[in-house]
Amino acid sequence: MEYWQKELETMPRPALEKLQTERLRETVARASAAPFYAEVFAREGITPESITSLRDLQKLPFTTKEDLRESYPYGMAAIPLEKCVRLHSSSGTTGNPTVVLHSQRDLDAWADQVARCMYMVGIRDTDVFQNTSGYGMFTGGLGFQYGAEKLGALTVPAAAGNSKRQIKFIMDFGTTSLHIIPSYAARLTEAMQEEGIDPVRDTKLRVICMGAEPHSEEQRRRIEKMLGVKAYNCFGMSEMNGPGVAFECTEQNGLHIWEDYVIAEIVDPETLEPMPEGEVGELVLTTLNREAMPLVRYRTRDLTCFLPGECACGRTHRRIARLRGRSDDMIIIKGVNIFPVQIEKILMQFGELGGNYLITLDTVNGSDELTVEVELNDLFTDDYSELQRLTKDIIHSLKNELLITPRLKLVARGSLPVSEGKAVRVKDFRKLI
Repeated sequence: MEYWQKELETMPRPALEKLQTERLRETVARASAAPFYAEVFAREGITPESITSLRDLQKLPFTTKEDLRESYPYGMAAIPLEKCVRLHSSSGTTGNPTVVLHSQRDLDAWADQVARCMYMVGIRDTDVFQNTSGYGMFTGGLGFQYGAEKLGALTVPAAAGNSKRQIKFIMDFGTTSLHIIPSYAARLTEAMQEEGIDPVRDTKLRVICMGAEPHSEEQRRRIEKMLGVKAYNCFGMSEMNGPGVAFECTEQNGLHIWEDYVIAEIVDPETLEPMPEGEVGELVLTTLNREAMPLVRYRTRDLTCFLPGECACGRTHRRIARLRGRSDDMIIIKGVNIFPVQIEKILMQFGELGGNYLITLDTVNGSDELTVEVELNDLFTDDYSELQRLTKDIIHSLKNELLITPRLKLVARGSLPVSEGKAVRVKDFRKLI
């Protein structure tokens, strides 16, 4: 078994927890210099001396996205601005955006963290790595760019969209690994087919890193088959630097969350009490080596659980399950809680369907209705009786999964909108009564 940083990746749990405690104490000391935390810690009587073990984490307050917005732009800065070298920001389409600041030390550590992830799934300095994520304020592009360079791979900063150009780069440069969001992986495969290219036969692709949007295991396996690759899930968020917070190893059985960089908790989204291992709750993260803008007990709103047991890869850092969705993305209709990934899981079981779908919520005659539109695979017949049979089978499977009966629309491939960024899967037009 090969490791990027064997001593850290396989550190015995007692030693890892000792390291976390030391870094947590340092984090509280650094955070105390930020205007936001200076006020909060003073009010709560929190000092670095308050931290003597990981159990003392419970003494610390939660931090929310609203706190970041209210502290806009620099209320979370723990070092002088002249020592910061970059900021990333959310789009801020509603109210203030969130701003995350980085020192050069932060960026160097982040690059090392992403390189560790990429090395774990078999990417080496002999690979040609093509990044299909956007650059700029979005952290996915730059995070993987610097991680790949740290690793020594030949990098192709293709950025998002323009499928014909992506395909040309893959073919001309002999691309062996990609960073791509799941919805675009499906679209890129379709574009290759339209160009008469068989990705399995005609390209050198072997590894892809996927993240930025929740996706089902069925979607992952479909992408692997279509592209002839191994696809690994990654998790990150700009508030925690970006990509590289957690990553699958080659076992593809949960994502190792790098506990020398963060302390992870799973809590009940309502009570904020810790959840038992194996039970789904909200992921809460505390940075451990962030210099410019440490965050304490940040509520991610992402839903997952800790997986029990040790991983066969030999790494000792705990694993989280693939993200189920976000607590604020959950659909509630007719008293039933539904996550979009549940619908995707069913749709991907039908080979007659393509990879693009849209969930619409409407109010019809005073009652909420859920409609699923999904594109057909071009290879499927347009025979009416076959379409009726397929519609009936899909609705039956969705009803068994969701416990409600949705409306279903089968549409031609290319009918639904395609986004260059994260796929828009849900549109809610319901009227408040």
